Amino acid sequence: MRELVLVLLVLMSMSVFAQEERPAMVPEMTEIWDPEVPVVTPGEKPMDAPSDAIVLLGVEQAFGYEWTNGNGEEPGWDFENGVATVKGGTGIIKTKRQFKDFQLHLEWRSPAEVVSESQGRGNSGVFLQGIYEVQVLDNYNNRTYRNGQAGSVYKQHAPLVNACKGPGEWQTYDIIYTAPRFNADGTYFTHPRITLIHNGVLVQNNVIARGPTEYIGIPEYAVKPHGDGPIILQDHGNPVSFRNIWIREL
Repeated sequence: MRELVLVLLVLMSMSVFAQEERPAMVPEMTEIWDPEVPVVTPGEKPMDAPSDAIVLLGVEQAFGYEWTNGNGEEPGWDFENGVATVKGGTGIIKTKRQFKDFQLHLEWRSPAEVVSESQGRGNSGVFLQGIYEVQVLDNYNNRTYRNGQAGSVYKQHAPLVNACKGPGEWQTYDIIYTAPRFNADGTYFTHPRITLIHNGVLVQNNVIARGPTEYIGIPEYAVKPHGDGPIILQDHGNPVSFRNIWIREL
């Protein structure tokens, strides 16, 4: 009985507080003015670099200004009028700068002449922080394993749809990337996250990378703590071209 009385008293006191009048709200009470949102000037066209972007590959700069080969030397790919084309056997190219979280825009083109099929047709890749690969491949009427086709997070996430244009046509990738954070024991505290828009079509929606890209093996087994890393473009032997690459650090 005593416990029941105490409960009733608590409920009555809560009812009294609930009936107290709250101060009247006005719009200004939920308006935040400072600090002011920074101004960024967009490019004239959606594919143009905005004012706060770093241009990694453009017409008005030398190829070696932002890029090296895998040994830190001059890149061995062909370069003309702002277009870098894989020269088979010369190896990867990578940015001199290191990045963490970013928005990345790039344009790529598979060879107009079709000489193979599946993974042998217009194959390259974009490695985020040098570790996590977004696949580049000519998948226009070209079947391959679904988690290895264009727009895939290679061997981890198939694209939602196949948005490929035909051989020889320029295509766009717009990537939003959030780098991983690590626990003290070297495991992921938060996983890498990737959003990819291919030719204006969402094909990866904030997916989680399970671990580094592995051609053979399980990504989870290869997880190691790391810091900022470069953007790497792959030499898979096919003369894939790239142009108009810019990045915004987030």
